[in-house]
Amino acid sequence: MMVAGIGCRKGVTPDAIGEAIATALERCSVSCSQIDALATESAKSSEEGIIATAETMAVPLVFVSHSEMTLVAGHALTSSPRVIAIKGVPSVAETAALAAAGRSARLLAPRVATKTVTCAIAVGEGR
Repeated sequence: MMVAGIGCRKGVTPDAIGEAIATALERCSVSCSQIDALATESAKSSEEGIIATAETMAVPLVFVSHSEMTLVAGHALTSSPRVIAIKGVPSVAETAALAAAGRSARLLAPRVATKTVTCAIAVGEGR
């Protein structure tokens, strides 16, 4: 299972999310058709930009709990002091992707960061 994990500021547009996903896919030499799901933290469950992006990509949107993200935090490749202070995990995008990708999940590369969105690609055995 291949998952694109998303972290973002409130109110971010689908275009901004799509740009970050495209950059992450290019970095990982992966095509959009290989993505099985988008994932983000449960706190973003009403974030319209993420919901619209999943609908446009025609993939499920997985909301990951804080405890699930904490369990995989040791496998993150990057760390943001700001995100640690606010969320308690090193990277929302990376930990959401890892948690949603399931058992034996690993990141294909460090997260991509734009001004408003982060995206990380993880592959695993599924939930």
